[in-house]
Amino acid sequence: MDQNSLIRKYNVPAPRYTSYPAVPHWNNATDPQKWKLQFQRAYNEFGSQDGISLYIHLPYCESLCTYCGCNKRITKNHQVELPYISTLMKEWNMYLELLEEKPKLAGIHLGGGTPTFFSPNSLEILLKHISHTSTGLKNATFSFEGHPNNTTQAHLEVMARHGFDRVSFGIQDFDPKVQESIHRIQPFEKVKEVTHTSRKLGYTSINFDLIYGLPHQNLHTLKATFEKVRELMPERIAFYSYAHLPTAFPSQKSFEAFLPNEEQKRALYEQGKGWLEEMGYEEIGMDHFALPGDPLLQAKADKTLHRNFMGYTTSPSKILLGLGCSAISDLYYAYGQNEKSVELYKKNILNGDLPLVKGHVQNDEHLVSKSIILKLICNLEASWTNLKNLPDELLEKLLAFEKDGLITFNQKGMIITATGKPFVRNICMAFDPFMYSDKKSTTLFSKAI
Repeated sequence: MDQNSLIRKYNVPAPRYTSYPAVPHWNNATDPQKWKLQFQRAYNEFGSQDGISLYIHLPYCESLCTYCGCNKRITKNHQVELPYISTLMKEWNMYLELLEEKPKLAGIHLGGGTPTFFSPNSLEILLKHISHTSTGLKNATFSFEGHPNNTTQAHLEVMARHGFDRVSFGIQDFDPKVQESIHRIQPFEKVKEVTHTSRKLGYTSINFDLIYGLPHQNLHTLKATFEKVRELMPERIAFYSYAHLPTAFPSQKSFEAFLPNEEQKRALYEQGKGWLEEMGYEEIGMDHFALPGDPLLQAKADKTLHRNFMGYTTSPSKILLGLGCSAISDLYYAYGQNEKSVELYKKNILNGDLPLVKGHVQNDEHLVSKSIILKLICNLEASWTNLKNLPDELLEKLLAFEKDGLITFNQKGMIITATGKPFVRNICMAFDPFMYSDKKSTTLFSKAI
């Protein structure tokens, strides 16, 4: 079967599997007292040795990027900063009270929204509190997301003082027409300036987020974008598929008529991937590339690569604790998501309550499926020891994948082929019983290709 035929066959809604089960399939167990016990159990079993990773959600943006599917609050009022920072620190303190020691930190990631909406002073207050109340592990990784238009040298200096040496800039595309369409206008010179400043200050890993499938994109405009990437050569590239979900994000309707079709979109990815490889980047996994010597590539080679709500990571920590509105936590045995509304999030914290509104408690079957899906999406293989007692429906799907050249079998198990790499979400979905029974999946997830 040729590539276009495979795209037509497999371009169906599919989870990105930053968690298993995917968020829409959680069983919504949100008992705060049980959650506290699960956090204590996970920390005692895993965190006391490997530490915990912190994800901190900073939701504010000064303007709306119309393609964006993140939880955000649009405002130019910077008086919101300190009250939100204060609430974050109160939430962190609630978790500190559950532990008998200063928690060990495997890493921190600041996401959003736009973390650099917050002033350097506001970020300093937050990070100083966290550093004083925790112990950073030797190989801890600290990273944040920056908007090229408002990430100043002062921002970069404050973050560097607190151990941050990784920054991710949301570029998306350098073409002016594409930028105007998605309301994300940032001149190349601004990106160049902030990239050079980061390197002068000692940042060892700079990531550019790029998106394919945006309105008005074509091979010509994408080539111009990649030529600018070649000039700056960030250590990592995240080359994401645009997720079109206008029912969930109405602003996406504004450019619906100008989107490439599925075959054009896939051609953008294949050509973009080819250009990255010509520049010397190597593929880590779904959507992610890095230059040789990057720790993610080493983890891939060692088969220690991990994936969570922040994407691919080298951290061995089984605990990801999310702070802030809409932030998601993974305690291995359970997931939890905070209230999305800034006001309701603050209200919960001020009342002394954890702001959980959605959750999931894992059973043994879920943990087995999670393990298989993680191996497939990180290592592109799974062993027979994890694939015993296959249901007939799954076996039929695997044989169909084999027939289409997406996987091969050997004595140890199954391996995803080079042809199958673009369809890894589809292959993972075969091990997801929730997708068999979910009749609403066409509206819950973006398409796989």
